[in-house]
Amino acid sequence: MVSESVFAAETLPFRDPALSTRKRIDDLLGRLTLDERIAMLHQYSPAVPRLGVAAFRTGSEALHGVAWLGVATVFPQAVGLGATWDEDLVHRVAEATSVELRAFHYHRPTAIGTGRNSLQAWAPVLNLLRDPRWGRNEEGYSEDPLHTARLGIAFCRGMTGDHHRFLRTATVLKHYLAYNNEDDRCVTSSGVRPRVLQEYDLAAFRPVIASGAATGAMAAYNLVNGRPCHVTPLIETELRRWAEPTGHELFVVSDAEAPSNLVDPEHYFDDHAESHAAALKAGIDSFTDHGEDSGTPIGRLREALDRGLIDSADVDRAVRRQLEIRFRLGEFDPDLDPYASIGPEVIDSPGHRALALEAATESIVLLRNEGLLPLQGAPRIAVIGPLADTLCEDWYSGTLPYQVTVAGGLQAVLGDRGGAVVVADGADRVALRSRTSGELLGKTAFDVVDWGDGVLTFKSVENGRYLSLKREDGSLAADQEQIKSWDVCETFRLVPVDDSVLFQNVFTGRYAVVDPVDGRVSLTAETPEAAERWEHELLRDGTAEALAAAVSADVAVVVLGNHPLIHGRETEDRRSIALPASQDSLLRAVAGVREDTALVVMSSYPYALDWADEHLPAVVWTSHGGQETGRALAAVLLGEAEPSGRLPQTWYRGDDELPHPLDYDIIKAGWTYQYHRTAPLYPFGHGLSYTSFAHRDLILSSDTITQHSSVDVSVTVTNTGSRAGSEVVQLYVRALGARYEAPRLRLADFRKVRLDAGESRVLTFRLPADQLAHWDVATGGFTVDPGAHEVLVARSADDVVLTAPLTAVGPPPAPRAAVDHRVLAADFDDYEGATLVDATLTSGDAVTAAGSPATLWFRSVDLSGAVRVEAEVAWDNGDPAERLEFWAGEELLASLPVPVTGGRYTWATAAASLEVPAEGVHDLKVVLHGTFRLEAFRFSAAG
Repeated sequence: MVSESVFAAETLPFRDPALSTRKRIDDLLGRLTLDERIAMLHQYSPAVPRLGVAAFRTGSEALHGVAWLGVATVFPQAVGLGATWDEDLVHRVAEATSVELRAFHYHRPTAIGTGRNSLQAWAPVLNLLRDPRWGRNEEGYSEDPLHTARLGIAFCRGMTGDHHRFLRTATVLKHYLAYNNEDDRCVTSSGVRPRVLQEYDLAAFRPVIASGAATGAMAAYNLVNGRPCHVTPLIETELRRWAEPTGHELFVVSDAEAPSNLVDPEHYFDDHAESHAAALKAGIDSFTDHGEDSGTPIGRLREALDRGLIDSADVDRAVRRQLEIRFRLGEFDPDLDPYASIGPEVIDSPGHRALALEAATESIVLLRNEGLLPLQGAPRIAVIGPLADTLCEDWYSGTLPYQVTVAGGLQAVLGDRGGAVVVADGADRVALRSRTSGELLGKTAFDVVDWGDGVLTFKSVENGRYLSLKREDGSLAADQEQIKSWDVCETFRLVPVDDSVLFQNVFTGRYAVVDPVDGRVSLTAETPEAAERWEHELLRDGTAEALAAAVSADVAVVVLGNHPLIHGRETEDRRSIALPASQDSLLRAVAGVREDTALVVMSSYPYALDWADEHLPAVVWTSHGGQETGRALAAVLLGEAEPSGRLPQTWYRGDDELPHPLDYDIIKAGWTYQYHRTAPLYPFGHGLSYTSFAHRDLILSSDTITQHSSVDVSVTVTNTGSRAGSEVVQLYVRALGARYEAPRLRLADFRKVRLDAGESRVLTFRLPADQLAHWDVATGGFTVDPGAHEVLVARSADDVVLTAPLTAVGPPPAPRAAVDHRVLAADFDDYEGATLVDATLTSGDAVTAAGSPATLWFRSVDLSGAVRVEAEVAWDNGDPAERLEFWAGEELLASLPVPVTGGRYTWATAAASLEVPAEGVHDLKVVLHGTFRLEAFRFSAAG
């Protein structure tokens, strides 16, 4: 029997689908008590039984298939999807993922807690792949903002569906903002000057949000210009401003434990009530903190309310955004749910398996080919290497329903052709015998893989499972089929000591000891001196076995790369881009005995493959491509499918010294194809084919363009080869003779087209003027400078095939106004020795010296009439030598002593009259001698 209260709740206005969503939200919000509303600010929003409102949880992982909830279709990693350059394919992958997530929501229990699996999907990742050493490189699409945004829009639209009223799932864009390093990520600051911010980091998010395809965003762990992303004003001034025309507000969530990080380890606020209040006011709507324990973060928010740090309007604003998502997901209209018929059978369905194969195939990139591929006839192939006959899951992948490995995929095809596959993983088989007990470690032998830097995994010969540390008591067991846990307990080191070795766990750093009474092995020793000594016996030489396999075969396919949870993962950046030494050694040895050797790199990120590119006839790259990786690679290697992937990021040479990982200024540091000054090994957009393409007749509808107009660009593409294939036509632009440091070239559009042999097609692109725009620091907006530009058609960023001139027309840029105008210090044109910091806890950027002195340049500044200069400074030291200098060319205008203001956020004005008149337009140089902060300056005229 239905209770009276439940019946009454079912008839309340917020249950009426005939009302507008806004009115329904207003009604429900007005019925919730303040305590109920505050409780909804946590990730685990509790039920409100008196109103019939169910519990709600933010966030399911769905980056390349549903993750963390059990067996699901596993598509290629996001960087692999980026390599497809195929918006329609990414849309279909997202659609399949969202359908499976609906099935998990309806039909599968939650992995944590109770209730239903969330329909809010924490994907896609729009962080740009600036540094290939980033531990989470696999999660992003590309180093280019336009490419990333286009695939991001496709993914979001596939996830949300096309119903006019209800979302299939609700996407959350990760991670806002300028997040591209893992080491010390919670305390490092990404220094991002305005041009880099607007042209690069924000440029990946802006189009996705403006399209209306995204419903939310997640703030990043890091700081930007000294301020944590969870309290950045850019949430409101940028993200939410872009969303306004869509008619929907963004629901912004915190990253896990990030609200607590604001106090410890960041020490940005004195206490958690203050930090949580600041985050809520900055635009964080949901606090992912303390797991299921909502009491702690909600208690902090309640304290903030009691202390007057927030008010009920701040709470209501965040709750309103959550409720809008829940209404749009259909929670309050179960009878109208257009997705109710989705059953559990869609999970890993035949259609999704076929899509996984298509995605894996389309993502494969042929990096080099001197005629070896495609392999002809029915050869005997030796498949060699640590990834020859295994697939890996990454942290954000689902549980693989099955594995088609490279060896398995090749064998399935060659078996029908009369060919053969021989497998050698190159792993040494070893036995470790205790000197105390005489017993073998684990009472078995192990196949040992070296993943670089001495980090090893041990697979039991007896059961084929990984040896794993049991943290509760330090014991060992070979019981893991996959390495997949936040704390990886399956990696070890063998530490040589005299004529024996010590056995050390990488995660804990502890060494194995043997109980002299019962012989039990545990990894509990803190020091080498207390550790057991082990006799190391080589039972099988993995390299020798690999060489024998290569000699016995017609062709060797060496499959190298990374394990997604070892060296380069969330919380850990890579030290370099070199292949692990053991893999490099194996590759060279195999190539030494088998000339026809193809290298397949299966990895989450680029490697420096200089030797392979010089000495091998074929090099192929795939990301960890999911359950169908092996079938996809077999199809490409044997010519049943065309390699149609293109690199989504630059692959640098081994001797190319990369900038510091924390140098986020892509312009000055020279990151990505746009600004890198040395020729890479494989450029952005690179990928070969088994056929050939010709490009001709690049035609512009006009050879001039104005600030707010567009031109149409057409080009004819012809498949000049003997087989069908896909070409990615890449359209770039560049400014010639620019007054600012312009990119070498910049991607403006792209299209993937499949052509039969001999087929031609005319492709037309609409090129808006904003693709030529740069962020003008003098005016604080995007502008197109008049002057010469080029439109380029290219096979990659370093392989331009056609160019056409295009002239931007319009008034010339005016000099920068500085007299009686406040000039922000961060709006410099160039700098040396400076770093960007926060001006206050809540808003504004300032500049300080990274060393001393720091120099800022401001180009073409109109100083007409200037007689005095004032500067806004903050400083808590007392060195009288601290000063601020203003120079016009080589002439000193003024030197300002900097007063002690009492703190880094306590601002005062330093002023001085100009020593010499400075009429006209000058390049202004501002020099900071000392550790003070400069936020802005202003010249004033007489009178």
